[in-house]
Amino acid sequence: MVALLCGRHERPTLTIVIFVVTAVAGAARDRWRWRVAAVVLIVGSVAGARADHEWQASRLRSVGAFGGWVTVMADPQPVRSATRVIVEVDGERFEWWARSRSKQQRAAGWRAGDRVLVHGTRQPLDDQRRRRVAWQHVVGEFDLEWVADTAPGSPLARASNTVRSTLERGAAAGLDARGAALFRGLVVGDDRDQPPEMIDRFRSSGLSHLTAVSGQNVAFVLAAAGPLLRGLRPLGRWFATVGLIGWFVALTRFEPSIMRAGAMAALSATAFALGRERGPTRLLCLAVIALLLVDPLLVESVGFWLSVGATAGVTGVAPWMAARLELLGPLAMPVAVTLGAQIGVSLPALLIFGGVPLVSVPANLLAVPVAGAVMLYGLPAGLLAGLVPWSAPAVLLPCRLGVRWIDTVAALGARLEPGRTGSLIGWTLLAGTVGALAAQPWRRRGADVDQPNGM
Repeated sequence: MVALLCGRHERPTLTIVIFVVTAVAGAARDRWRWRVAAVVLIVGSVAGARADHEWQASRLRSVGAFGGWVTVMADPQPVRSATRVIVEVDGERFEWWARSRSKQQRAAGWRAGDRVLVHGTRQPLDDQRRRRVAWQHVVGEFDLEWVADTAPGSPLARASNTVRSTLERGAAAGLDARGAALFRGLVVGDDRDQPPEMIDRFRSSGLSHLTAVSGQNVAFVLAAAGPLLRGLRPLGRWFATVGLIGWFVALTRFEPSIMRAGAMAALSATAFALGRERGPTRLLCLAVIALLLVDPLLVESVGFWLSVGATAGVTGVAPWMAARLELLGPLAMPVAVTLGAQIGVSLPALLIFGGVPLVSVPANLLAVPVAGAVMLYGLPAGLLAGLVPWSAPAVLLPCRLGVRWIDTVAALGARLEPGRTGSLIGWTLLAGTVGALAAQPWRRRGADVDQPNGM
């Protein structure tokens, strides 16, 4: 979000340096404070240098006609009346827009990692478009003229595509089209087939994060594999855990939110193996530092900012708030987590989307527990349904009920969301109510201290 506050400068050095300085300060322990200046100087300089290098490398080096094999870098994404495909040509990434029906049908069968024999023309992007797609390392546009053949990609790409295809078959056999699209979004973040009206109502109700795979999905995958992991020796358990995290990140297409979650999970597993501290806020800061050192252009991704902001709110604000909302009883922690996440994403959501929906608080309280159950149960159930299609209606019955509930909550939330003025008034009243509730424990503690002994 620093990028938005500092303006769209020519190179992202300032953004990276400020971001890394903040993250290093957050990751440092109290007894390391005197070392922070040196660490910030080194890490900030390295990150800034890499940011300059990556930004310069994102400029198009080759233009003109090309004929040969290209690699599909992401699943084709429907965008209004066209389909967007990112391909890698001689080490450079281009976006291709399939606008005719025949080309869209051809692209619909491609998957990330596939190799395609094509002929077309490479063209540069204007500066505004280049900035918008910089985080994907796209440097130009590819005007495709013809396609000759398609071949499977690397073993990892083939394995992840096989799993995703199996899930697609299972969802199609056990759910209707809308339910299957939402189910795949919840389980593996595949939102390609979600209709525009579904995307709009999830965004309007503050539930769009449910279809962006994140830490909750990683936690459920590790929990499902827990019985097998616990039976391994410590070193083998660490290798298996990190390998499973890496596989799931690849399965979900290396989206910014899942990379943040995967990095945090891998750091947590490493800290556990070494017997070190595993504070979530510190893990978040370390994960951000590592990811930006590896790929500084992630700082241009709105999804990355939303993921980091929501996690910071949940890990940093929610525990503090839950302790001060104890009057709510069992609802204290769920309310605190929901409010913490909304606080964490409020600035990017305000600048990018114009605000945070007021109904996001009750909508998340109603939808998130059910979404979590679908995420936990949906991956193994979807695979079983895909392998044994005749069992899909029975196996995916809980998921059918779950996605219907989540979609209903999103629809009601979008319908009940007030306008900007009503939302502002509502957030002001909510902030005042939470503030009043948060003040109660402090008043009681103060009263207890003021009472004479024996009273």
